[in-house]
Amino acid sequence: MQAEIKKETDDGFGVLVIDNTEAEHKIGVRFDGEIDGHECDAYHDKAAKRTPEENEYSEQARKFARYYVYLERGYDTVPPVDHPERIDAVRLALQELSDDEFEALFGDLHQQMQSYHDTTTDRVIPEPAAATEDILYRQRVYLGVNPLDTDLAQQAEGLAHAHGLDLSEDSLLETIVDELTGDQRDDWEAFGEDLADLADDEDVSLDDSVYIDGASSLYATYLDESGVQHDTEPDQDPHDREPDTLIELPPIDPHSLDQFRAYLDHHLKCQIRDCFIRMGVHPPEEFRVLGNGRLESVAAYKLLEMYPDYHDPDADDILTI
Repeated sequence: MQAEIKKETDDGFGVLVIDNTEAEHKIGVRFDGEIDGHECDAYHDKAAKRTPEENEYSEQARKFARYYVYLERGYDTVPPVDHPERIDAVRLALQELSDDEFEALFGDLHQQMQSYHDTTTDRVIPEPAAATEDILYRQRVYLGVNPLDTDLAQQAEGLAHAHGLDLSEDSLLETIVDELTGDQRDDWEAFGEDLADLADDEDVSLDDSVYIDGASSLYATYLDESGVQHDTEPDQDPHDREPDTLIELPPIDPHSLDQFRAYLDHHLKCQIRDCFIRMGVHPPEEFRVLGNGRLESVAAYKLLEMYPDYHDPDADDILTI
């Protein structure tokens, strides 16, 4: 894949993308990541009249255009589900959790997995009555940033004071998102946006101060006997925003909590692999792994001949593109 920003407008960029078949795509990418135009003479204008592979190449071009604008100009144009850096930040933050913190966040998911392999283990949530064996259990995961661990600590304290917030270490540790009022949540979100803008202006990385800020309760997605997909909703969700990562696993044998943590690390590597593969880019070496990532990508690998079986952990070394 190749790309070049051809022009900048009042609300975004015109990007030329050359896909892996050498087809040229002229794509408009707004500052918020919305695609407001896509022209490609090599493929039909209507998706219904394109082959499945041509539709996938078109989607690859759109994903790559968003990612290219993010890399070159720094705009938040990539949704979390397609953002390899965001998912990797979750993966690395997960490794930093203590055993107790990991169990508090992901113990229910571990128990739900275990219930399929140990009859003495109770299910945390019941399996939907209409579910077939095609069921995945999900958790939304959210990142937070500890401003006291950044090079902007002094400026962050000034921002916090302006929003009426206390940034003392004890206050940060004791803040429970579920117990905040609507106005308090708004104050914290506004502070976070201002801090991100400040970090961007000062060219300061916040990566080292990122931590797991919360996770939703367990919920499921499944296919019924007719092949129709159904999605349930979590009973509890700590944030009213897009999650930074969505964990979704079939009922694998999780083994011990330590082994399950290692499995989640691998699962997130597979998701990062999917981000690169599905924008037509060969993944960095660390993420050239095989196994289940996101549901949408597993379906693409199964249905499209252009992809090898990246989702199959027992496949040969097939990570080429």
